[in-house]
Amino acid sequence: MKTKSAAKKRFRKTGTGKIRRGAKGRRHILTKRTRKSKRQLRGGRLVHKADEANIKLLIPYA
Repeated sequence: MKTKSAAKKRFRKTGTGKIRRGAKGRRHILTKRTRKSKRQLRGGRLVHKADEANIKLLIPYA
């Protein structure tokens, strides 16, 4: 079984088995955002519980 290349670039598994993802809105047009909002986008987010099962199929060995 192969890992989906797009998924391995976007998701990681945490120590407890949950799936982490990056925050959206960090690519471009950041000049209009406040310093605080850009700082809050640094950390990762957890994938929603409803999507977790599908993503685990895409990264079986993670």
